[in-house]
Amino acid sequence: MSHSDPGSQWWRSAVVYQVYPRSFQDSDGDGVGDIPGIISRLDYLHELGVDVIWLSPVYRSPHDDNGYDISDYEDIDPTFGTLADIDELIAQLHTRGMKLVMDLVVNHTSDEHAWFIDSRSSRDSARADWYMWHDPRPGAVGGQPGAEPNNWGSFFSGSAWQWEPARGQYYLHLFSRKQPDLNWESPAVRDAIHAMMNRWLDRGIDGFRMDVINFISKDAALPDGAVLETGFGDGMPFFANGPRLQEYLAEMKAAVFDGRSADYLTVGEMPDATPELAASLTDARTGQLSMIFQFEHVGLDHDGVKWNAGELDIRDLKKSFGKWQSALADHGWNSLYWNNHDQPRIVSRWGNDREHWYASATALATVLHLHRGTPYVYQGEELGMTNVPFDDISALRDIESVNHYAVAVDMLGQEPAAVLGALRAMSRDNARTPMQWTAEPGAGFTAATPWIGVNPNHDRVNAAAQIDDPNSIFAHYRRLIALRHSDPVVVHGDFRMLLPDDPSVYAFARELEGTTLVVVANLSDQAAPCDLSGDDLVLTNLPEDAASGVLAPWEARVYRSTRA
Repeated sequence: MSHSDPGSQWWRSAVVYQVYPRSFQDSDGDGVGDIPGIISRLDYLHELGVDVIWLSPVYRSPHDDNGYDISDYEDIDPTFGTLADIDELIAQLHTRGMKLVMDLVVNHTSDEHAWFIDSRSSRDSARADWYMWHDPRPGAVGGQPGAEPNNWGSFFSGSAWQWEPARGQYYLHLFSRKQPDLNWESPAVRDAIHAMMNRWLDRGIDGFRMDVINFISKDAALPDGAVLETGFGDGMPFFANGPRLQEYLAEMKAAVFDGRSADYLTVGEMPDATPELAASLTDARTGQLSMIFQFEHVGLDHDGVKWNAGELDIRDLKKSFGKWQSALADHGWNSLYWNNHDQPRIVSRWGNDREHWYASATALATVLHLHRGTPYVYQGEELGMTNVPFDDISALRDIESVNHYAVAVDMLGQEPAAVLGALRAMSRDNARTPMQWTAEPGAGFTAATPWIGVNPNHDRVNAAAQIDDPNSIFAHYRRLIALRHSDPVVVHGDFRMLLPDDPSVYAFARELEGTTLVVVANLSDQAAPCDLSGDDLVLTNLPEDAASGVLAPWEARVYRSTRA
């Protein structure tokens, strides 16, 4: 049965597990994961204790961006299965007291979506204004360099504008040229999206994760952005958190969620969101969303360019998390995550996946899960899956990574080895290699050649080696999840940061009606003094003497104190 709150806002006490379907479990021997494969592994997820499965896109798609380029919102891509398989997944989850959240990708569609095919055909088509179409710059010839409506660059390299001769106009694509941006200024677009969402909720799903949802309202003036190293402009100030964002989300809430008897989880992915915006959007009294994904903390180890990643200063992490915990303390709500399908593996990024693999994976988990908010576990995180030692660009599949390599090496003249080193640290493909179920050649994911190579360390890092081991990373995640389900202070308690200036020890208190949990974790490779404690030691990741005033490298402890 589910351990989450049964009534309103049940998602506050829930733990969400993200499944990347392409890499989770292959059931039909084609080397690609699918929905029947997910169904076959539900008992594993139930044993872990998670309440909600967030499913990355399984809709029809040409897969230019691994399914985030959708050609039909209301059908399942044959790669992953059928609508009947989705219905079975919903039923099987609900039987176990678990819920399903689907990805909602409505900033853009695929260029193979029927909407776009119609829109690009003519300026007089039925959906002529459903996408972001614009004429060339005044006096410029369309299709020629410099004629684009503005200088914005795409997240996937190159210009964010693509010339379409059939219309004699450019269309905007913030991502791949095969991912044209929808025009949310059109009421017909918004109505079509709301209708689609309602049909999915009627089918039985329990909410949506909304992909880059804060990009849906653009500055209508389309100003040029500051020029970056690539030669293109930074459009983020003009398309992130735009002028009509909250209006659009309020309209969506009224058209889709209000009036339904059930409560649904809605989480908006929002790069560059501010704490003030998040507090407004997630206000339990007036907000439009359950929570958002913000990105401040996962940008702390680089200078604004993800490929320039360096060391993390723990004090910066505490400052960032503390700010968000404070800003959303009264009526808002935080999401909590280290990993997802777009981020490298946390144990390799901010932990130590060599000398302190187990300890750093469990220490980072302890810190994250005991903040105030809803924790998200990305597939394999609960096993301590690591980054991949990619030895050649041919081993990568991610469009962002492959395009970056081509631009950096061929256009900017950077050394191939250095570019590959940056990709090895930060590529999205680190998160997308197959789930490591067993030590077998295909990692128990497939008996065929997988769509992307299996991490070579699957022979030691796998579920089969951990499920029955009480001292495994998997077991520690189970204990963390069980603590959230059993102790109200984890869900409802106030948050107070401790030792904000300590360079190694991350410590905080959670307080509720006389009960205090004190969380202390040494996030470094050296022993660290720490005299914080409590009446009872309720959780630890290492067997060292809990009475000691010194934390071992990557040691985490959770203490409880109760006052009358």
